[in-house]
Amino acid sequence: MLHAKVNQAIHHISQHLLGKEHQIKLALSCLLANGHLLIEDLPGMGKTTLSHALANSLGLGFSRIQFTSDLLPADVLGFSTFDHQKQDFRFHPGPIFSPIVLADEINRASPKTQSALLEAMEEGQVSVDGETHPLPAPFFVIATQNPLHQSGTYPLPESQLDRFLMRIQLGYPSWEAEKQMLRGPLQNNLSGIPACLSQTELTQVQQHIRQVYASDAILEYVLRLSHFSRESDLFANALSPRASKGILQAARSWAWIDGREHVMPEDVQAVLPCVAEHRLRSDVAELGQNTPLSQRLLDAIDPLAA
Repeated sequence: MLHAKVNQAIHHISQHLLGKEHQIKLALSCLLANGHLLIEDLPGMGKTTLSHALANSLGLGFSRIQFTSDLLPADVLGFSTFDHQKQDFRFHPGPIFSPIVLADEINRASPKTQSALLEAMEEGQVSVDGETHPLPAPFFVIATQNPLHQSGTYPLPESQLDRFLMRIQLGYPSWEAEKQMLRGPLQNNLSGIPACLSQTELTQVQQHIRQVYASDAILEYVLRLSHFSRESDLFANALSPRASKGILQAARSWAWIDGREHVMPEDVQAVLPCVAEHRLRSDVAELGQNTPLSQRLLDAIDPLAA
């Protein structure tokens, strides 16, 4: 029943983001695994469309924060004012107090404002003026960013990148998909996407995904991938224990969406580029080739090795 509803969500979103079913499935895998999602691509590729469509399909409250160079942390988190009647300070929640938050063009904001999301993404709470305020549950951040070579962008620090379970890229549509898009209406009416999952059902899916079976062989496969990244000279930044947990949880989510109650090596391989690529770093020019670092990692480790 829940599988059918998730597949229905993928179908509805695919009607608005043509030719991107694989990326849509990855994005849903991330959110169902209770992770945060980073969508990176050129302007006009459908990043914001995918974010809105995901929010509508999950039927959760949604807020959008447009990140700009003059955005302040208080514009994201909220602020306190003095209530003269009660003779006390009153907290005014910012737009981050929403089940789904779209941080649009996150890398156009200053590092200080970017860091305002750190505690929220990791702890599910924010601290303002010495007081801690819990965020709603579930709580997802869907952030979009433009490529770093574009003007007016600030690179996300490694600590911020590590908070995102997945980073995906949409890429240009195929000829046929873009032709079909041109035949359609000028405005993409995302309000027509129905809520395929209730909040209770979403919680049930997230709890069930944690129970999807991963054998010792799968655990050791994930460990070999992570440890190779730490021991090899190919990577300046290696995969952390948090990344290892993220790979496994994302693979469980991918397997469940595929209708299985156990993880296969192919599930790990399907999600690893999105979970690992933004965490790894190396000098590609020195390597002398353009192969993605996550693919080099996959090529180096045999999932069937003892």
